[in-house]
Amino acid sequence: MRITGGRARGRILASPKGRRIRPTADLVREAVFNILGHDLEGYRVLDLFAGTGALGMEALSRNAAFAVFVDASPGSLAIVRRNLRSCGFEGSGAAIRRDLRRGIPRNHRLFREPFDLVFLDPPYGKGLIPPLLEEMPDKGIVEAGSRIVVESARSERLPEGTACLTLLDRRIYGDTQVAFYCREV
Repeated sequence: MRITGGRARGRILASPKGRRIRPTADLVREAVFNILGHDLEGYRVLDLFAGTGALGMEALSRNAAFAVFVDASPGSLAIVRRNLRSCGFEGSGAAIRRDLRRGIPRNHRLFREPFDLVFLDPPYGKGLIPPLLEEMPDKGIVEAGSRIVVESARSERLPEGTACLTLLDRRIYGDTQVAFYCREV
């Protein structure tokens, strides 16, 4: 697994042995960032269910200002920190341990400002996406113009939108579905 674009392009990312984490494939990540655009200068990025942190690392490589990585696994967060160091992004990212099945942390100091870009890549088939999409605008995680990229199994039914989020696009890559939402108001 490697960074596909930006200033850290080609950098190999650490990933765990075994199958407990399902990192976003390089091809899918590259396609996502082709849709988002290559320059994310100044963006605040939130990577939920971060795993290896590949999506957030990719954003940092493309000039995002800061990324917050959230995962329940201490092992995953250790890998995120290792990847931040190896890519030279130590001062541009923070890793937080949180079981997102209990909701998004709002009282943490890193969540006091909204994010420009959110990656939501939970375990497939667990029904976590709809409630988290509903929660983001209510907790001030996103503001008007913020984008949310959701990765799920192709077979998983995703909402067409919420009261505050509009579905902009949906793409299929093999067994993976990627949906792009935007906060309108």
